[in-house]
Amino acid sequence: MKRASGIVLHPTSLPGRYGIGDLGAAAYRFVDWLAAGHQKIWQLLPLGPTSYGDSPYQCLSSMAGNTLLISLDHLQEQGFLDSADLAEVPPFPTEAVDYGWVIPWKKALLAKAHGAFVAKATPGQKSAYEAFCKRQDYWLEDYARFCAIKDAHDGRAWTEWTPELRARCQPQLNDWAAAHGSAIDLHRWLQFVFFSQWGQLKRYANAKGVEVMGDIPIFVAFDSADTWSHQDEFYLNADGNPSVVAGVPPDYFSATGQRWGNPLYRWDVMQANGYAWWKDRIRALLAQVDIIRIDHFRGFEAYWEIPASEPTAVHGRWVKGPGIDLFNAIKAEFGEIPIVVEDLGVITEEVNALRDGAGFPGMKIFQFGFSENNPSFLARNYIPHSIAYTGTHDNNTTRGWFKTIPQHERDHVCHYFGRGFNEDEITPVMIEALWQSPANTVLAPMQDALNLGEEARMNFPGKMGGNWAWRYREEQLTPELAQWFAGITDAAGR
Repeated sequence: MKRASGIVLHPTSLPGRYGIGDLGAAAYRFVDWLAAGHQKIWQLLPLGPTSYGDSPYQCLSSMAGNTLLISLDHLQEQGFLDSADLAEVPPFPTEAVDYGWVIPWKKALLAKAHGAFVAKATPGQKSAYEAFCKRQDYWLEDYARFCAIKDAHDGRAWTEWTPELRARCQPQLNDWAAAHGSAIDLHRWLQFVFFSQWGQLKRYANAKGVEVMGDIPIFVAFDSADTWSHQDEFYLNADGNPSVVAGVPPDYFSATGQRWGNPLYRWDVMQANGYAWWKDRIRALLAQVDIIRIDHFRGFEAYWEIPASEPTAVHGRWVKGPGIDLFNAIKAEFGEIPIVVEDLGVITEEVNALRDGAGFPGMKIFQFGFSENNPSFLARNYIPHSIAYTGTHDNNTTRGWFKTIPQHERDHVCHYFGRGFNEDEITPVMIEALWQSPANTVLAPMQDALNLGEEARMNFPGKMGGNWAWRYREEQLTPELAQWFAGITDAAGR
């Protein structure tokens, strides 16, 4: 990784009048702001279609795009929506996404736009759509069928469908597809629109000197097209439900650990078929981003296996993952690709050896240097081959963190910098120190860039509801802030 800096912002957090950030004008203005601030990286959370809980880490597909990010204005410009469709917009909140309100409203407009496309698309538009479907067939058809069947079953999980559809019996699946062709085509077309709009935005960012960093969670959601269409590659019972699930053991943060509930891979089966699904997953993401961040990297060395019958993560066991074999297979398929890894949590010498053997830079979190009293997380101690953050989407904002930490941790911060702080001062000081650190790549969440408090936090791990909702206001993205970032970035040689 070259010496560079950037900002972490998920597109749902962009401003706009339609209740949720999208790939329209505000996204282009954000790229312009990044370029004006001499930032070289825009890091995203996973771009997949979210489901219950709205988490981008629990998606309906690891390869599809989140169609709630589609720009309605762009659809109007193409003639697939009328000005009247967008004239009366509900009074959505401006600083948070109200998913329960925005989802049905936007889905209805997207369905209307699909109908207009079917009725009046030009031969060139139809040809582009057909080419997309052919190019993405390795995941798109399964995903479109999964979503259409799920819609027809009122959103119920695939294990609650008819036995034939649940088990993907081909004759019944083909009969269902023939009878519901329009519903399936809607989901194909929405992916075409998403990737068309996203591709245009990414090309714009690249032309401005901004690279996009994507995020690939190690595990996939149980109720997803991935699990339904590759059942033999997961530990599932005869009824399709997981026999064991993923999580992390009890630690400093939780006495009962974290029971994520994701199904676990049958790595022996995946290895036998050359890790074909993982290669497809990497291929799909490389079409969307320039740099890949792998979440929960330690799980590739060993993962915490929890019996599905257990209500918490207390009674589990460590099981060996695929190790370097998977990454050798990926390298053989794609060559050298830019990958960084989230190597936080219970990290052993074996995990470090896997990371270093693969040549991947690991993560450093500045806040952890004080809260965990871990010198390796302090900015002045970073190694160049690393990627460092003030905090992550799972942490409090730096301002909120400093306000709530115990006095001894606050004293540690003040001793580190050799001065006292009020809440207004700490975040820019930590950002500048991070930028000056030896780490080749440094990033700050947009909330820290704006010096916001706990009210702007993106996610509270373990908290049900109210997550993934934060949005910034257009007027917060000022030229003065871009100028400040340009100054500290140039001074740090990034």
